Amino acid sequence: MSSLFDSVARKALFTLDPETAHGLSISALKSGMVPGCGAVRDPRLAVNVAGLAFPNPLGMAAGYDKNAEVPSQLARLGFGFVEVGTLTPKPQAGNPRPRIFRLVKDHAVINRLGFNNQGHAEAHARISGRRREGILGINIGANKDSSDRAGDYVAGISCFADVADYFTVNISSPNTPGLRNLQSRAALSDLLSRVLAERDAKARRIPVFLKIAPDLSEPDLDDIAAECLAQKLDGVIVSNTTLSRTGLSADPKTGEAGGLSGRPVFTRSTIVLAKMRQRIGADMPLIGAGGIDSAETAAEKMRAGADLVQLYTGFIYGGPLLPERILRGLALICDRETLARLSNLRDLKTSHYAAMAIPE
Repeated sequence: MSSLFDSVARKALFTLDPETAHGLSISALKSGMVPGCGAVRDPRLAVNVAGLAFPNPLGMAAGYDKNAEVPSQLARLGFGFVEVGTLTPKPQAGNPRPRIFRLVKDHAVINRLGFNNQGHAEAHARISGRRREGILGINIGANKDSSDRAGDYVAGISCFADVADYFTVNISSPNTPGLRNLQSRAALSDLLSRVLAERDAKARRIPVFLKIAPDLSEPDLDDIAAECLAQKLDGVIVSNTTLSRTGLSADPKTGEAGGLSGRPVFTRSTIVLAKMRQRIGADMPLIGAGGIDSAETAAEKMRAGADLVQLYTGFIYGGPLLPERILRGLALICDRETLARLSNLRDLKTSHYAAMAIPE
């Protein structure tokens, strides 16, 4: 696919409602219309995290492939790992449409989807019935009407333990009422204890990551870090979408309810990432997400403390050639900075970002 075709395809999709455009992009990947990435297999980009060997540190975040329809096709675009979901035990429709809004001037998106997905059983059958390619993460959540939300996460571990390379416990979406309350110390302790007990009962030890919000206070970060360390969690993803609207261009859609993602989240999420790195120490893996749309933004997350990085909104604006561009750019950074491994960037600017205040 040429960059010209990539640009034309994006312009065509942007004439459509965002959710319709998303569905068409999934269909295009399913059909094989979107060719794979030119091989970028630079050993300097490889990294071992939580016992898994990643060919490169760039992942597709949860939210794009909610129902595990195209993980292998995404891996062929160059992603070192693909995270599907968020998946809940029972299917649910999510919030009423419209529920996705593009802020084109800001290269951003507001969504209030509400964990719309087809449920555990259908996703598991889909994954089990296909040849696997690449590292697969399963992002698990709770149904909106659940009477035992922690139990829904336990059910996710139980259902997908035979197919997941890692799990992400998503307690940070702003679009399921009350979900972020699970980030409080007592609730988090109970949740992680139950989730990790279920994981430990399986024959294979599967890494479990926790996905947190970028809207946390410093005391909140203290509590979360302490609990993650106490429970010997395998890693933390920083971060989900934000409720903040700071710094956006004038656009009537900025008033829409939901979580903001894309370029405007980069600084906030990177500051929270660095603060979390200082709190959890050097050993626990961190995955940086929020505002990544280039090799330099990916590298900057690593300088702030990330071992791996994820994107989603950048893919909306950058198209299917973006992973390849980022990987080639990361290889050039290795050349420019004479790095034996890209991972040598980690923590070079942790103190710089950690000293900054989290934006209002």
